[in-house]
Amino acid sequence: MKAISVFPGKLNSVHLAELPKPSINEIPNGRGVLVRVVRVGVDGTDKEINAAEYGAAPPGYDFLVIGHEGFGQVEAVGENVTELKPGDYVVATVRRPGNSIYDLIGTDDMTTDDTYYERGINLRHGYLTEHYVDDAEFIIKIPQGLRSVGVLLEPLTVVEKGIHQAYEIQRRLKVWQPRRAAVMGAGTIGLLATLVLRLRGIEVTSFARNPKRSLNAELMESIGARYTEVPIIEAGKKFGPFDLIFEATGNSSVVFDSMQALGKNGVLVLSSVTGGDRMVQVPADRINLEFVLGNKVMVGTVNANREYLETGVRDMAQAEAEYPGWLSRLLTDPVRGLENYTELFQKLKNPNGSIKVFCEVAEV
Repeated sequence: MKAISVFPGKLNSVHLAELPKPSINEIPNGRGVLVRVVRVGVDGTDKEINAAEYGAAPPGYDFLVIGHEGFGQVEAVGENVTELKPGDYVVATVRRPGNSIYDLIGTDDMTTDDTYYERGINLRHGYLTEHYVDDAEFIIKIPQGLRSVGVLLEPLTVVEKGIHQAYEIQRRLKVWQPRRAAVMGAGTIGLLATLVLRLRGIEVTSFARNPKRSLNAELMESIGARYTEVPIIEAGKKFGPFDLIFEATGNSSVVFDSMQALGKNGVLVLSSVTGGDRMVQVPADRINLEFVLGNKVMVGTVNANREYLETGVRDMAQAEAEYPGWLSRLLTDPVRGLENYTELFQKLKNPNGSIKVFCEVAEV
């Protein structure tokens, strides 16, 4: 079967590889699930792996099948799988357990191991192929009514985890009830963060550089968020201070601006993975003073475990009920067929107004 792959560590090595079709018997204890891949989203992680910034091939291979935003349909299940059946639509988690205590209790997204295992990213093949097999433990059922937007679940889990972590941290306050939030960035993650916060009844101000007339801005405003191109330090004086700020720009300097707009007892959630060696000047003493005296928190979030996929499914269902068709408008750039990987990466590198680029591997 075909698979879009890279040679990790080799610049711009994306190519079409061949793999044998997997079997449910590869998974022990009769818990295997064979999935026909339907759609796979691509994002900055895939671009960075192809740019040789990180990523490693599984043992025994010199290439890595990429793609971690998978959506598919079950073709077969092992004899001890009761929660899934052929025909079900599904999404699989990305991270796989290592050896830390967090891995052992099902929170492998919080691993302390130096070596981690992620499908399509590090030491495990991903989903940009025709079929994959995995343990039922890592596979979440998607309702039939969400099959047209199911490919958005994995990026949504980044948001679900970040916001959940903010609430968990704020249990220290006993009565934390956020009223105003800011979302930094209007890409896929920024849009989904705005959606989840609006579903929770929070007033949201979204900050981005996209023009006011862009699709991104229209999508934000259509669910009741405020959209502005004004820098957060300036706009924060009018619309803030913010109880929660979700940063999703990919620009590390935005973090320090966001720190200055965060309200007392507020939480700043960082979701951007930023490579490079950018240097900025910041009012360090003032930021530190305000964080200490204001009991403020800044937390990083990465990946997600099964809990956040399940929460994401519920939020997607609520979104479809409250804002019908909104999620599907994020799916701007389909590329049909694995063999068209060059077009897929061209769209990823030169978005030109794209929100979500994805590969249509098979019919939904």
